[in-house]
Amino acid sequence: MTSIAIFGSTGSIGLQTLDVVRAERDLFEVEVLAAGNSSQAIIEQIDEFKPTLVVMANSKAAKEVQNARSSTEVVSGEAAMREAAISADLVVNAVVGFAGLPVTIESLKAGKRLALANKESLIAAGPVVQRVRGASGSELIPVDSEHCALHQCLHGEAHKIDEVHKLLVTASGGPFREWSMADLSNITTEDALNHPTWNMGPKITVDSSTLMNKGLEVIEAHELFGVPYEAIEVVVHPQSIVHSMVEFTDGSVLAQLSIPDMRLPISYALHYPKRSKNLRGQINWDELSELTFESPNNDKFPCLNLAFEAGIAGETAPAWLNAANEAAVEAFLHEKISWKEISEVIERIMQKYPGDPAESEASIIEADQQSRLFAKECVREVNERG
Repeated sequence: MTSIAIFGSTGSIGLQTLDVVRAERDLFEVEVLAAGNSSQAIIEQIDEFKPTLVVMANSKAAKEVQNARSSTEVVSGEAAMREAAISADLVVNAVVGFAGLPVTIESLKAGKRLALANKESLIAAGPVVQRVRGASGSELIPVDSEHCALHQCLHGEAHKIDEVHKLLVTASGGPFREWSMADLSNITTEDALNHPTWNMGPKITVDSSTLMNKGLEVIEAHELFGVPYEAIEVVVHPQSIVHSMVEFTDGSVLAQLSIPDMRLPISYALHYPKRSKNLRGQINWDELSELTFESPNNDKFPCLNLAFEAGIAGETAPAWLNAANEAAVEAFLHEKISWKEISEVIERIMQKYPGDPAESEASIIEADQQSRLFAKECVREVNERG
């Protein structure tokens, strides 16, 4: 059996990972569960999966869980998270946001297989993560549906980079694809959280509505596959059946298709290089009437260009972008700024980017903190302006 550590086990991806494990208990043994503050949810997971270790980001929540389940070791804090990231054969990083960086770095350094759903750690710390990807035994398998699709189309490492002409990253277009520019001024949090295709957490759902999620995925694709930014293109595909495509130098295109079900890329990452025998994402061809594609509207969704610019700048610019976006989305969810002001806040923060090199994990953390400080100031100014 393969021992597995699931970080972010109470979130959307974590719950679906446990669903995959639940269907194949003869193959996977849950060694570690990690969450933030959801003590009751983690207690229920302890009862079902009986992990050896539980990590809570919040020390108060850790005490609650320990008191409720004294036979299970419960720890808290970043040091405990780092140690837990090396205690299983396979690590699923489903932590939301920059907080997932220690799990990514420690698991790869220890030569583990990393099923990466936490795109922010690779985006913000790309140069640093690349240095530990070469550790003996380490393996990074993307869980994002788009990057899982690209991984499948590329057969892992079978195709050399000079055979790839273009990566085509698909996007649903989000809930506001057909809204007019005027209507975008009246978007509510409820509107932004109503994704037409996927059921995701609030932060990622808002990112999808601004197309920042797709911009971050462009940076992630660059870091994962080493393809230059000029060879990565975003294509809006509202049906969300084609999850991404690779165009090769001879003009042929390979695409990965399935119905939107995150359990499929999760299962792919857990089983790679084999495949599960449980059907996930199966298409009913009698019901599939059309597949359409269009270019994104950069005027309506400026976050996409902001991401491209940060990715091309490199070094700590993606870390600044990621932190700025996390802060702006949080402000929007707390109704401190409007939906349209998300991109405005991010742009203003990026104008302050000092161009620092990404020398170490510490330099990435410093860039993240500086960007968040500027973000607080920008959010306050925008909020006061009304």
